[in-house]
Amino acid sequence: MNDYELWFAIANLSYRTKRKLLENFKNIQNLWYRSVVNEKSNELDINTLKILKKAWNKEKIDFIKNEIEKNEINTVVITEQLYPKRLKIYDDAPYMLFYKGNIEKLNQKYNVSIVGSRKCTNYGINVSNIISESLCKNNINIISGMARGIDSIVHQKCIAKISYTCAVLGSGLDIVYPKDNLRLYNEILHHNGCIISQFIPGTKPYSYNFPIRNKIISGLSDLVIVVEAGKKSGSLITASAALEQGKDVIAVPGNIFSSQSVGTNHLIKDGAYVLTNIEDIYELLHINNIKENLVKQMKMSNIEQRVYKYINTNPIHIDDISRLTNIDIKKLYEVLLNLQLNEEIVSLSGNYYVKNVKEI
Repeated sequence: MNDYELWFAIANLSYRTKRKLLENFKNIQNLWYRSVVNEKSNELDINTLKILKKAWNKEKIDFIKNEIEKNEINTVVITEQLYPKRLKIYDDAPYMLFYKGNIEKLNQKYNVSIVGSRKCTNYGINVSNIISESLCKNNINIISGMARGIDSIVHQKCIAKISYTCAVLGSGLDIVYPKDNLRLYNEILHHNGCIISQFIPGTKPYSYNFPIRNKIISGLSDLVIVVEAGKKSGSLITASAALEQGKDVIAVPGNIFSSQSVGTNHLIKDGAYVLTNIEDIYELLHINNIKENLVKQMKMSNIEQRVYKYINTNPIHIDDISRLTNIDIKKLYEVLLNLQLNEEIVSLSGNYYVKNVKEI
């Protein structure tokens, strides 16, 4: 990264305008000379010329460069091979991306974005885990926005399965938002993932940044999956951007009485693909789902079977399980733990348990 690239990146011009400038002036140094040094340039309109001259603030450029170095942030511009190829094709693609971690893998294999509600339900959590686990087994990259709820869940599943995930932020890379996702931020990087932003370091997570961020999520992806979304969810913006970009969108149908299913059900009504089975995803990607030849069946003891039969996809509290099975609470904890270790059930907050549905 040089001063000219950073100058052009921070210039307050639309990405479409920047792309046209690059085409007309061939390279940034030439554009810089014609706009900043040659004050009599008549090749640019007055407004564009003013913006480019104002952006050439050496003190500001040096400050941003220092922040980039201090926070160990990398940069890539649209003319470089490392720049995500799926994003390059759009007129409004950012000229420069700031990133940490392994960005190269975004140009390999398939990218699927999974987005959803911050206020997700147990149903959304379970479905997200099932989808993510299947994609991880098939070595498919998962992209999301590191927000609370569904986004965080899919990132965490990738980390647990040692699979690649990329988080796209609506702030500068030196600002972790939400703050309680600092550990997740670090774990993504520790496990060879990537964190990307088009915003310069120091940019706060303003609300108007996220619709812009969502277009990057969809632009990087071959397929967008929406798990849960409220009536005004940002996930709907991601889905809308994906459709504008010519990407396939698949939505998870939900309970018509759930506020977190209003958005996904509306997407389906408007023509999005509906997720009825995990195979629907692979059909849209035009690839085969990896099948295990041997499925290991857990042999349950009698007491485990007694407990397991009362646990289904609707959360049940441990007190209710104890009452229905008449098993001592201390022993019951032991049985429940064993069922969890064998991935037969999932523990939810508040001592609730649900069946681990291994296929949709």
